[in-house]
Amino acid sequence: MSVQDVIKKSVLESGVFDKFDVPGMLTALAIALLLGGVIYLVYRKFYVGVIFSRSFAITLVGMTVLTCMVTLAISTNIVISLGMVGALSIVRFRTAVKDPMDLLYLFWAITTGITAGAGMYVLAVLAAVIMIVMIYLFYHRQQSGKIYIVVIHYTGDDAGDEIIRNFGKIRYFIKSKTMRKEKTEMAVEVFCRQNQMDFTEKIRKIENVDDVTLIQYNGEYHG
Repeated sequence: MSVQDVIKKSVLESGVFDKFDVPGMLTALAIALLLGGVIYLVYRKFYVGVIFSRSFAITLVGMTVLTCMVTLAISTNIVISLGMVGALSIVRFRTAVKDPMDLLYLFWAITTGITAGAGMYVLAVLAAVIMIVMIYLFYHRQQSGKIYIVVIHYTGDDAGDEIIRNFGKIRYFIKSKTMRKEKTEMAVEVFCRQNQMDFTEKIRKIENVDDVTLIQYNGEYHG
């Protein structure tokens, strides 16, 4: 008996073509779509980057459903599963993930699709609840303050010392200091709340300070 005959016999005897659980498959895909929508809403709600990518958010929903479909397909027969693995192994994903949090959402979508396709609906829902609580706690902590880059142009060392004193109790870190003859440009990273933004007005009123530029920074603060 040839290899092809063995494969055909395995597929035919497995009952793949006469034992389709259509209601079960539709249920799994519907739950995957629903949980994918939850992931989409969480990503949109707690996104803290510069520009929100709607296409990436929709990709999360599609990835959840497609992963569920793949799981349903490979769970029917080992031959199909080997063929699916071989087909997927030739695919190369070269899209760079700019934010590590995006990678977290990607894995969340993939694992949700796998668990939904395997019929582990309770596990998928529990994982979603834990993820939402975790993201909310860290997001709430982050909202206690934001990071800004303050760019100040001034003249003279006395003005520079006065600028530092006007930061007060705000956490700050001098990132760079460029001096061109009498002029100085200083970039300072600060971590402050919305009600602490009055320090910019105090600095602007200092003698020999030309201008103050405040830029929101979406990186991480270590201090």
